Amino acid sequence: MIPISSASGGLVWSRMTFCHGWELRSDRNFIGSLQRTRFWTSEFRAQTEHGSWIFRRPSYFRCGTEILDSNSTRIANLERAWSGFGGTLTFSDGQTFHIIRKGCWRPRWTVLSGHDQVIFSIDEHEKTVSLAPETSVSKDRLMLVVILAWHLIRQTLEDGTVGAMVATAALVAATA
Repeated sequence: MIPISSASGGLVWSRMTFCHGWELRSDRNFIGSLQRTRFWTSEFRAQTEHGSWIFRRPSYFRCGTEILDSNSTRIANLERAWSGFGGTLTFSDGQTFHIIRKGCWRPRWTVLSGHDQVIFSIDEHEKTVSLAPETSVSKDRLMLVVILAWHLIRQTLEDGTVGAMVATAALVAATA
């Protein structure tokens, strides 16, 4: 693995070949990964050289995400925006990040510090991560937030797909 700060060629998300997950790479170097822990679950494992975390929904009806460390201790909580496009990530030490989405056809997700400083952005279609040139966020925290932002993007797309299927089924049932 290489440090995220030396990612000269940019960071790119790509599908993992043999499992249902994603890898974050710089050039051809592995930075981190995001994988579903089991097929019928909404729990995901994030991994980097800095550690391993679990992302999961706190309950069936809540649409936020909690982050657990390797000891199953909750270290952060993401409260999603009412629109579903973004939210506020709050760590147990008080550090916060705001995740916002702009654009419909070419969505771009931006992560801001609690002081509204741009930390990085992700182009959803290109699957690229653009880091801000300077940030006060530690490398391990930055890597975790990059993976969580990608998780939020994937979760938003998955939730939209499920919503479309439910709406289609309701429409078919209503016309039958």
